[in-house]
Amino acid sequence: NIRRIAHVAALFADACTLAITSFISPYRADRETARKLHTERGLEFVEVWVDVSVEEAERRDPKGLYKKARKGELKEFTGISAPYEEPESAEIRIRGAETSVEEAVKQVVRFLEGKGYLKKGEVQEGGLVEM
Repeated sequence: NIRRIAHVAALFADACTLAITSFISPYRADRETARKLHTERGLEFVEVWVDVSVEEAERRDPKGLYKKARKGELKEFTGISAPYEEPESAEIRIRGAETSVEEAVKQVVRFLEGKGYLKKGEVQEGGLVEM
């Protein structure tokens, strides 16, 4: 799935469109493949790591999936019965337990503005993009 997502994001980037995707990608090799799909085409790739403990993710879990995974009802569940390999060189690290959603968005936007991927002020309060 991560490879397919990376291909679609690269197609958007080829068309000069910023693509932001959000997925659990537990393996470094998959994330590196996604990065290479972009960099080999001369496209930018920014990895954002939302760093949150399994305990915090479990506390926030509205569907009770972690509880089911701990009971063995869900197989190969990241962080419980399947590994999660932390990123070694993510461009952005958001400490999920300490950062509100609003502040996390601001952190990403500031990074993108700093790199020139977004113009300052292009993203308004509430996440709306000026076109």
